[in-house]
Amino acid sequence: MKPFCFADGQIIPTESATIHPMDLGLIRGYGIFDFFRTVNYKALFLDHYLDRFIASAKKTYLSLDYSRDELKGIIQELIDKNDLKEGGIRMVLSGGMSENHFSPGKGKLYIFAESLIFPSQQKYEQGVKLLSLEYVRPIAEIKTTNYALAVWHSAQWKQQGAEDVIYHLNGYISESSRSNFFIVKDGVISTPDRHILMGITRKHILELAENVEVRPITMQEALAADEAFITSTTKVLLPVTQIDDLKIGNGKTGPVSLDLLERFKKMEKELCG
Repeated sequence: MKPFCFADGQIIPTESATIHPMDLGLIRGYGIFDFFRTVNYKALFLDHYLDRFIASAKKTYLSLDYSRDELKGIIQELIDKNDLKEGGIRMVLSGGMSENHFSPGKGKLYIFAESLIFPSQQKYEQGVKLLSLEYVRPIAEIKTTNYALAVWHSAQWKQQGAEDVIYHLNGYISESSRSNFFIVKDGVISTPDRHILMGITRKHILELAENVEVRPITMQEALAADEAFITSTTKVLLPVTQIDDLKIGNGKTGPVSLDLLERFKKMEKELCG
């Protein structure tokens, strides 16, 4: 965590940020957040992330007392004050104090600047393993702070050599705990269309991709795919070469995944220099 954050309506030392013990963010796990990267001191895809954050606040009945322009100004000030050339910005709107300790209250806005560590190069070269988990995130289209199941389940990942999970229900895949999921079969790229967060990286991968379909995807299709990968802000595009004990394709990273990753990096460089 970097030394300065935004809390209580001002930029303060991060160690001074506080939250009331009875805030719904703590006692009910109710709140929203968003996270994006800085590249060369610029917030990558900032308007898209603000679109989602502002919409999430509205959908969760939490008041956001700052305009888009005010948020942009705060974010840029944090980037400059923290000398955040390459890193992450985390925006959090807590559930707030509630008269009945249950209904949404007046949320409290925090914005933090963070260091960012990408997965190792080895994972991009060799791909990663996912564990299947029968589950659908509640109100999946909103980036809530409720990651209780994933945090609990993550204790098993390292033991089983996995990077993350892949959620599925009634035979259909939705997403990973913090990433969107894609498969490649016979040159066609497909990604699930329901019970998912509409990821910003996913959005730009879809714009870069050719021969792409957004549709329901079964677990059987995923296991029979030629390639698979996950996308997120902190991973960009990470090849998946195994689900549970079954290999995807030949068990190696594929050309379509690697090509999309390079094209995304090129776009990022063009946008941020």
